[in-house]
Amino acid sequence: MSTFLTADWRKLIMAQYEVAPERLAPYMPAGVELDLFEGKCYVSLVGFLFDHVRLKGLPIPGHTSFEEINLRFYVRRPNAPDGQSRRGVVFIREFVPRSAITWIARAFYGEPYSTMPTQHHIRGNEHTLFVEYGWKHHGMWQSVGVEAELRAREIPPGTIEEFITEHYWGYTRRKDGTTWEYAVHHPRWQVYPIKRFDISADFGELYGSVMAGIDPKQPAHVLLAEGSHITVDSHAPDRIVTPTA
Repeated sequence: MSTFLTADWRKLIMAQYEVAPERLAPYMPAGVELDLFEGKCYVSLVGFLFDHVRLKGLPIPGHTSFEEINLRFYVRRPNAPDGQSRRGVVFIREFVPRSAITWIARAFYGEPYSTMPTQHHIRGNEHTLFVEYGWKHHGMWQSVGVEAELRAREIPPGTIEEFITEHYWGYTRRKDGTTWEYAVHHPRWQVYPIKRFDISADFGELYGSVMAGIDPKQPAHVLLAEGSHITVDSHAPDRIVTPTA
């Protein structure tokens, strides 16, 4: 096992929407099950800054800093080789502004990346931190933005913030029916208390009819995490989950 990617993930906006579990059936990889928080199933609309990107330790000129917007949900692998239950995420779609990034992500990880124009704004004054991520779909800009307090705080145990941020594995359904598993390493994050949020997103247009009907203005929860340096492990043979009966 070796490190495939290193980067900084910064100023992550995560907006949680409760959905019926059956909505996620078309995206479920083999070998994992849904991970619920207090009996509820969530998808998260996430915008963040992907910075200081290195592949196998090397920067790709012009591709070391960019925005990513993704929609993800939460799963658990109950029978991992180490005997532990691994908590991870599955991505429904990931948007980035560079076609080379999309190609690498699809070729090496089979992740559902797409390319579209993106932008971000991060600024503050003596009272408030403002963070916004935007993406242009079919000629129209959509966005997720928050106003937050200036000082980040530790995440209390047992909270939805802990549930959302403490998933350290990624699972991808491959065309041959297997599931690829990879590890994402980062320290426990801090979050900024949210004062206000504004979300403009067409879930049906972005993610298809399965996600249509989600009201972007009515998330169950929104958080802003500071983020950190992260590393992503390369795939290894013992991290391929075979389909289950």
